[in-house]
Amino acid sequence: MRGTASAASFRVIQVALIPVGTIGYLWAVPKLLCFTRQTRVSATLFASLYTRYMQHRLGARADDPASRLMTVMPNVSRAGFGLQTTPTMAAHFLTGYVPKIYRYPYEGEPPMHHQQSARTTFYDAALARHLPGINQLVILGAGMDTRVHRISREDRVLCFEIDQPETQAFKLKMMETAGLPTNQATYVAADFQAEDWFEKLAKAGFDPARTTFFLWEAVTMYLDRTSVEATLQRIALTAPGSVIAFDYYDAGSIASPTPYMRYLRETAKFAGEPFTFGIDNTPPARKRAADYVRAFGLTLEEHRNFGKETRRRPAPAGFVTATVGGTPIFTARTSDAIPPKR
Repeated sequence: MRGTASAASFRVIQVALIPVGTIGYLWAVPKLLCFTRQTRVSATLFASLYTRYMQHRLGARADDPASRLMTVMPNVSRAGFGLQTTPTMAAHFLTGYVPKIYRYPYEGEPPMHHQQSARTTFYDAALARHLPGINQLVILGAGMDTRVHRISREDRVLCFEIDQPETQAFKLKMMETAGLPTNQATYVAADFQAEDWFEKLAKAGFDPARTTFFLWEAVTMYLDRTSVEATLQRIALTAPGSVIAFDYYDAGSIASPTPYMRYLRETAKFAGEPFTFGIDNTPPARKRAADYVRAFGLTLEEHRNFGKETRRRPAPAGFVTATVGGTPIFTARTSDAIPPKR
């Protein structure tokens, strides 16, 4: 009952403060999008960083580097951001309650509007599961990812990050401003759709003969099909036991008329990063995903849905891990989504 009372009180306070949050949102978003159009620094990287910042502040997932980065970014309006987060932070302070959108895992499948926190949990768990058996970590389209700061020296994993030149230069500058070390990964600037990223990665010291975890979060939907499939083909030729983890949108859901997807489409389009790629998620999505990665010589290990799947309606998005070689399929449970404490 205490949990129910806290949740109810949280909602009452949050709803009462919605006008404040709305003002903050309308204040903050234009600055973010205009900065992107002027500098070509990705705006979509902000979504993951914002979620991880909020999880850190709410005590749901420790990520001090993400919190420090958020406070120094010039494309973030301090006043607008403060007002935007007021309803959630004030309600949490008064009740101690953490809303579901920031505290995955919980029982059941996460809905589409929880996918940012859920996918973070899925990636964290997959990386933790494979960390003892890999030699290299490659984060593709890294954005403001901070996972290299969570890997200890004892893990003896060589880390690489790849992203667009403008975005990567921006990140490195923000890391220096936030007082974060820039020597925990090798940073490779590359455009997936215009350059041979794999060749540039190899020149930077990557060894395709060593077992590698490729982390590809919130990227595929912004690329063309040729670039996505060329990347999967390249990864399939790396060392046996290597892993690719990626999330994707359902091809049909990209054009969905629902208010949520229309908002996502228009925001991404304005930022110059329109949705362009999706996978057929016709039920059962797990089989579709297995067939898709098999075409590139990969074996499905894990599959999860974002949003509900029915016999007639596909889940709007999914998460996949696939291995190079014949690794048995991993059977996921809700508890598996909880990464061990590091």
